[in-house]
Amino acid sequence: MRVWLDGAVVPLAEARVGVLDHGLTVGDGVFETLKVVDGTPFALTLHLRRLAASAAGLGLGLPGEPVLRRAVEQVLAGPGAPLARLRLTVTGGEAPPGSARADVPPTVVVVLAPLDPAAPSAAAVTVPWPRNERGATAGLKTTSYAENVVALARARAAGASEALLPNTRGRLCEGTGSNVLVEHGGRLVTPPLASGCLAGVTRALVLRWCDVGERDLPVEALGTAGEVALTSSTRDVQPLHALDGRALEPGPLAAAAREEFARRARREPDPV
Repeated sequence: MRVWLDGAVVPLAEARVGVLDHGLTVGDGVFETLKVVDGTPFALTLHLRRLAASAAGLGLGLPGEPVLRRAVEQVLAGPGAPLARLRLTVTGGEAPPGSARADVPPTVVVVLAPLDPAAPSAAAVTVPWPRNERGATAGLKTTSYAENVVALARARAAGASEALLPNTRGRLCEGTGSNVLVEHGGRLVTPPLASGCLAGVTRALVLRWCDVGERDLPVEALGTAGEVALTSSTRDVQPLHALDGRALEPGPLAAAAREEFARRARREPDPV
């Protein structure tokens, strides 16, 4: 594991953020997670673009892209695992206790850690707690992840690795750390961004590269779908073999999307 903190790579034991950092006290921060294969981060440009969009949505200052790219390069320098997870986190920096920010530079952390390969399929559950598609942080990748922690704990207790959430209108939204693909009318579709889901980088590339469309669906559509799959930066396209205890057969639609995504990702490691 390697860490870059506010300007330099530092030993993990010395990587410390202040107890009054706004990311710690009120969850005032944004982040991105990337997959790194043989030292090459996948879709870095798209992730940096989304990081900037999330920061703008929070009104959070962000270092220039050259600074962030240099941080990534420095963390990736030297030997590393063939498969790794890279996380970039930017917070509001130190501030007095309370929700107001101080006029200080943001805290920037880049962490590189080994990553286990994603399983060929996964189990998921649905949970009743809705995403607020009209909330101030809807669609932003922020560090305020308490709702996701609770939902994922429910999934883990049920022997699953992901929880799927509706929005306030009862429409299908997303997972705690993934977007969702559902077989509908013989084609894979994913909820539109208006559902309140995160604009996932993998989701966007699946829409670009694969035979996948967008469709607003009730969450109940999961109960009758022949295929359901997840997309994320660490899962790529991962079919479900179980949902709420119902057995699902990973089918040809998800398999085709998974294969096409892998083929295009090998050819275009930094799509724009």
